[in-house]
Amino acid sequence: MIVTADGNRVRPQDLLRVTAHHTGGTVVLAVAGEVDLLSAPVLGDAVTTALADAPELLVIDLTEVSFLASIGITVLLEARRTAGSGTRIRVVAPETGVVHRTLRLTGLLEALAVAVTRDDALTG
Repeated sequence: MIVTADGNRVRPQDLLRVTAHHTGGTVVLAVAGEVDLLSAPVLGDAVTTALADAPELLVIDLTEVSFLASIGITVLLEARRTAGSGTRIRVVAPETGVVHRTLRLTGLLEALAVAVTRDDALTG
């Protein structure tokens, strides 16, 4: 259990917020905060819910993510595997951000179909 200096318990949703936007056959998950061991299930649950509707395109926008631990990368790779051939997945990570740098260093930019803007992900 993680607690703050004043003794309050930190909940996963305190660290990470995921908002889903549905448009036609596309689902965009706007993710904000830190993706770490505690909060990764929040992202995983949002991805699972989005994939349950079998969208044509799932965009996972990590523009507002300030930290991406290896468990977060695992969630992204699992999303790609789970989607199969029916759903295209694109990940948004601006070139100047920590997420893009992390995915570049791990060699996953192409495997995760990373786009630098949401518009690029939606049109690419």
